[in-house]
Amino acid sequence: MSVDVPRKIVLLRHAKADWPQVADHERPLAERGRLDAPAAGEWLAGQGITPQLTLCSTATRTRETWKLVVSHLSQRPKTVYEERLYDAPPGAIIEVANEVADEVRDVLIVGHNPGMQSVADVLAGSADHDAQERMARGFPTAAVAVLRFTGSWKSLEAGGAELTHFWSPHE
Repeated sequence: MSVDVPRKIVLLRHAKADWPQVADHERPLAERGRLDAPAAGEWLAGQGITPQLTLCSTATRTRETWKLVVSHLSQRPKTVYEERLYDAPPGAIIEVANEVADEVRDVLIVGHNPGMQSVADVLAGSADHDAQERMARGFPTAAVAVLRFTGSWKSLEAGGAELTHFWSPHE
């Protein structure tokens, strides 16, 4: 695949997690999270978004979110559970994306805040006005930001993408 093709990077914040007496990495989804995650999957499917690759944090809540989201997609993408995405800052998230093979056109990343909102802000050199306004109000649990760029994954950098969509389960 040519490196000069349009690509999407989809950022999904995990759904609402519970706070039981377990380590942060092991926190499961709360009841609301188990309802919101499928809604995110339905929204992605309704937009025709079908990533070829999903990069998911290894935390329990991100893995549970992804399992509920992917059941609504028309195709099941290859999924890689990536430890570096757990509580990752924007630079680390971009580094993980930069390692994606150029044969992959669209990638979905399941992660945590503040990383998801921060990396969306950092990558978006331009934005759809409505999407930008909605994201400026916050990046709640189970929210999705869709960014588009042209080039290789290695070339993805700050300001190099356009925010095209932002969705939240409670809008």
